[in-house]
Amino acid sequence: MSFPDPIAVFRTEAAELLEQIEAGLLDLNVNLGDKDQVDAVFRGLHTLKGSGAMFGFEALAAFTHHCETAFDRVRKGEVPATHALVTAVLEAKDHMRALVETPAGDHEAMSEVLLANLRRAVDGSGDPAAAPAAAGPAQTLFKIRFSLPRNAMANGTNPLPLLDELRDLGTCRIVADRSGIPALDELVPTDLHISWDVELLTTEARSAIDDVFIFVMDDMELAVEEIAVAAQAPVAASPPVGQATAPVSAEPTAVPVSGAAAPSPGDAKAAKANENVRVPAERLDELMDRVGELVIAQSRLSQLAGGSGDLTLRAVSEDVERLSGELRDTMMVLRMVPVTHLFSRFRRLVHDLANETGKRIELVTEGETTEVDKSVIERLADPLVHLVRNSCDHGLETADERLASGKTEAGHIHLSARQQAGEVIITIKDDGRGINKDRVRAKAEASGLIAANASLSDQELYQLIFQPGFSTASEVTNLSGRGVGMDVVKRTIDALRGTINVVSRPGEGSEISLAIPLTLAIIDGLLVRVGNGRYVIPLSAVEECLELSIEEDMRSRGRSFISLRDSLVPFLRLRDLFRTGTKPDQFQKVVVISTGSERVGLVVDQIIGDHQTVIKGMSKLHHDVATFSGATILGDGDVALILDVGHLVAEGQQQEAHLRAAG
Repeated sequence: MSFPDPIAVFRTEAAELLEQIEAGLLDLNVNLGDKDQVDAVFRGLHTLKGSGAMFGFEALAAFTHHCETAFDRVRKGEVPATHALVTAVLEAKDHMRALVETPAGDHEAMSEVLLANLRRAVDGSGDPAAAPAAAGPAQTLFKIRFSLPRNAMANGTNPLPLLDELRDLGTCRIVADRSGIPALDELVPTDLHISWDVELLTTEARSAIDDVFIFVMDDMELAVEEIAVAAQAPVAASPPVGQATAPVSAEPTAVPVSGAAAPSPGDAKAAKANENVRVPAERLDELMDRVGELVIAQSRLSQLAGGSGDLTLRAVSEDVERLSGELRDTMMVLRMVPVTHLFSRFRRLVHDLANETGKRIELVTEGETTEVDKSVIERLADPLVHLVRNSCDHGLETADERLASGKTEAGHIHLSARQQAGEVIITIKDDGRGINKDRVRAKAEASGLIAANASLSDQELYQLIFQPGFSTASEVTNLSGRGVGMDVVKRTIDALRGTINVVSRPGEGSEISLAIPLTLAIIDGLLVRVGNGRYVIPLSAVEECLELSIEEDMRSRGRSFISLRDSLVPFLRLRDLFRTGTKPDQFQKVVVISTGSERVGLVVDQIIGDHQTVIKGMSKLHHDVATFSGATILGDGDVALILDVGHLVAEGQQQEAHLRAAG
């Protein structure tokens, strides 16, 4: 049995803590008086410092200590929270990430620069760790009794640093209670049998004691009695760690709890039910591959059972089909993650872009709970970065320009996600100046992308901005102007079998929508036959199926439209598109598919039925074949190609436009 690498576990937890710290800082930047966010950032920094020290990341712990102390002063009201402080700690957070990833690197110079920025942000020049010399509040005597779980040391929790942190809070007397230690023949060396009684005289609040035990609060037993004192009372110093001390009593009595109670059994059960298990992403990918192979094998079994008269075999086949379907659905749910993991990173990006461009920019997100396959989320990060940067740099005007045009001083970026059939629609919208169509056309004509005076729809014209090297920027900056970002967007979305739609209104802003499949692994498909070949149409895109007789087929030749409930729908004859060289069946079928509001019909020879489709990627030799998005293996071992719905709908709409223009 293999155990997880504790350093790898720490790095994962540190990454989550850094995300929480960043989110708290960005929320605080919006409302500097939000005490809850100050406390949240402080707790995150405190946890990161303690975890780093526990796992040997001493440089991280030492650096984080300064940021924690700065926020402790804010929390106590000694210094105010400012935008400068938030910016300084955000920069420090990036450095903390580097200290986590490469602890052995040379970070000393950068640490000094960032700490100098932090000192200036806190009080102009002083050390953020230095507290003012004014007299503090009245002291409080805390009587504390705590015991850790028996398996605490086996799980990596060392009680000695906890005692050291209590000493740092003030003058304290610590007594170890050893009455729970069993006889030698019953002693388990890895179990912890000692509890501690502490008398602490401090000017700190009760919350400081809770912060000491923040790592183990859920599992430990903690009792605190608070006694206010008028003047400093001498308290015996704590003996050195490891020195023998007499227990308080052979059977110590419980100390009354002030402000907190031990967790009830019901709370423990609820916490147990909400536990999460960390699983490496590659293991999920391996499991997904196995489920895919199972689906293919189940399809083979169903085909054999269908051609057999053995009722027992058919019953087993139906059970396997049901179980494999349930396993597939469960596996798909495991792979789905909310887009909030993707959207959260753009708050920091917009914050930095606002500082860099000198613009006031507000980010609004919507639909963060929309779930997408994790592999899709990973590949969407770069395209969205380019789109958001482009909106901030090109789309939004400066504050003076916005005020002059009657807009608010702050520009707005709206990032949203929603599910539609088998796709997720991610929209990036701004309220800026919009896309200058004349400049796009002039640039396209100068680059030879289109002929002079070519007739193009607005959508066709806007799609030119995704061409390699295309840019309408008058000068190159470190944000944009080289014409490479939008090209990356186009290539990535195409690789995901998605589509891009652009809407722009001069003076009002632009909206770019990305339509992406929810998953790249297993989909429900409609298996059809065209000539002698079989193809799969994603079932989520299918609206309905109609019959097309030879007479109707002949009547529609030359115009390629069918009448569907008082509306004309263009259709494509796949037999002609694929050049099968076969005669059409007597009763052909039309499968009406759609993406958004656009519809097109696909004429096929036969509809075979529903098919669980395990998507296999196309080879590099076929990467430019736009009609197909992948392939799948059928139950009889043959390969069926998966139709690219977006490409076919676009081709049908283009064919419709040409026919209307010719008419």
